[in-house]
Amino acid sequence: MAKVKHLLSVLDLSDKELLAILKRAEEFKSNLGKKKRYEPLYGKSLAMLFTKPSTRTRISFETAMTQLGGHAIYLDQHRSQLERRETIEDTGKTISRYVDALVARFHEHEKIEKLARNSRVPVINGLTDLLHPCQTISDLFTIREKKGRLEGLKLAYVGDGNNVCNSLLLSCSKAGVNISVANPKGYEPDATIVKNAKEKAEEKGTKLGIITDPNEAVLETDVIYTDAIVSMGQKGRERRLKDFREYQVDAELMKKAKKDVIFMHCLPAHRGEEVSAEIIDGPHSVVFDQAENRLHVQKAILEEVM
Repeated sequence: MAKVKHLLSVLDLSDKELLAILKRAEEFKSNLGKKKRYEPLYGKSLAMLFTKPSTRTRISFETAMTQLGGHAIYLDQHRSQLERRETIEDTGKTISRYVDALVARFHEHEKIEKLARNSRVPVINGLTDLLHPCQTISDLFTIREKKGRLEGLKLAYVGDGNNVCNSLLLSCSKAGVNISVANPKGYEPDATIVKNAKEKAEEKGTKLGIITDPNEAVLETDVIYTDAIVSMGQKGRERRLKDFREYQVDAELMKKAKKDVIFMHCLPAHRGEEVSAEIIDGPHSVVFDQAENRLHVQKAILEEVM
């Protein structure tokens, strides 16, 4: 059996493949609303195995499959035997005989790797606690759409060193975007991810920094990005809110960036916590264009892997 190409991390894509996905997403978006039908995935099915809640990822993938002529099947932990009466290995070996690709959303990244090892068809990472590649590939698309380029720009990420932060480090480094990450001590991104991203940044000739001062991180930056302080299922809410008190993206922080800076957030957002309402609802915010672009990029990803 030929080797199956999975998308568990942006590093699973070559630079050429990443660029091709961004260009294809642009074509899909520019053709949105035109009457000519394009259904390259007609007769194909996508299984979606989600053990974590989802809004944007689920809807964008299901809609993408429909618009490309295919069919999506959604299964959460209550509608399948996954990890209740059947192992991940057996699930992968069985379901991959029915469908043409899988999107999985798990807590532990090791589980999606296990699923991929036991699947006959491509497995796409719809989010794990370690990585969220489809989100940050779409973020690159949005940045390029708004700024006209990627290489040489600077992105500042302010907040928790979570799965989005990890994937931004990899995606930005791969695309030639300088990235500065500001986290409180104890909330840094994954060390192995940082190592891999630094290697890619050196290859591309770009800068990557992990610091604690958000004011330093956003100096003369083109993009400011943040994410929820307390993600779904996380404990210790009050402690986290206290630790991130100085990391809210507000008007004072935005003033330190370039005048034409854009604000990004993968959503859902908590106004008054990681970002002030005046920023996320203000003129610099592109968060809803960013959310829309998940659809166009998902279509490009599905076409690429299927």
